[in-house]
Amino acid sequence: MSSQPPDRRGLLVILSSPSGAGKSTLAKQLMAWDSTLQFSVSATTRTPRDGEVDGQDYHFIDETAFRQAVSEGEMLEHAHVFGNFYGSPRGPVATAIEAGKDVLFDIDWQGAQQIRTSSLSAHTLSIFILPPSIAELHRRLVNRGKDAAETIDKRMQKSWDEISHWDSYDYVLVNDDLTATGTRLKTIIEAERMKLAQQPRLQEHVRRLQTEFEELS
Repeated sequence: MSSQPPDRRGLLVILSSPSGAGKSTLAKQLMAWDSTLQFSVSATTRTPRDGEVDGQDYHFIDETAFRQAVSEGEMLEHAHVFGNFYGSPRGPVATAIEAGKDVLFDIDWQGAQQIRTSSLSAHTLSIFILPPSIAELHRRLVNRGKDAAETIDKRMQKSWDEISHWDSYDYVLVNDDLTATGTRLKTIIEAERMKLAQQPRLQEHVRRLQTEFEELS
């Protein structure tokens, strides 16, 4: 006997931003807000680092398997970075969405573009996070205390390239206040969950209404 479909389909939630705009902090807030939200685990061809767990931090696979997955359409998005391949496996995401679970992606504009043109595009919600100013973005990167001045300059150059694609997203938020931005982000997700395309059982409900109406006629 087939199981009853969930009340809604899951969302594939994409968060993108330039480095330092607050994307990672906002992603952590979302995960704390809704414990059912799943974070997409990427596949990579690089060697595991000490302490990394296969299937938890990354899906570690060899280059042959990765290339085969890409050729068979099993990667929603992929990229070649510093000599290694990275990508988002389609299977676990599709399974989660059909089970009514939302999946969160923390990726750049190129990965977002690939997902928005994938077979799961109908269930994709893309959100871009802008900094309040370039000066504030630079200040945040400096205050991290993690990078040398040269690295910060490179991050700033990459940030502008990322920002230039802001208008290809469904929603754009200016993160001038972390708490307020987090609230707006949650509001967007809650509203998107109620869209018609996300509610597979509505058609069945309307059919029951029609039957009841006909019985009264």
